Amino acid sequence: MLADALLVLHFLIVAFIVGGLALTWIGAAAGWNWVRNPWFRWLHLAAIVFVALEALLGYACPLTVWEDLLRGGARPESFVGRWLRRLLYYEAPTWVFTALYCAWAAATAATLWRFPPLRRAAKEAAAPSGTSPA
Repeated sequence: MLADALLVLHFLIVAFIVGGLALTWIGAAAGWNWVRNPWFRWLHLAAIVFVALEALLGYACPLTVWEDLLRGGARPESFVGRWLRRLLYYEAPTWVFTALYCAWAAATAATLWRFPPLRRAAKEAAAPSGTSPA
């Protein structure tokens, strides 16, 4: 049960990293102010940089290691574990994943530069008069 909870957490982090970049692009085009939130943007960049660095340094993801330890080194047998593992884990050479993580980190950093987070004063200036910023 604890291993399944850890796998769900892992899936949510992956969804944040992948979905965060896509939502930032969509939100920048649509004018969504929340995608310019500094906390969201810097946390998003930190998450993918962590993943890319651990791949470059040859470290296994701590969440994967902990999950495997909780399962006793066995593959998940639960419903949640079986389906989330299929979504998260693929068979490919390590260099493929390292290259993908580094490319995703570069795309996230480029997006941060292209659509920078807004400070509070900039949000207020961007908001139409008579309304408060979100």
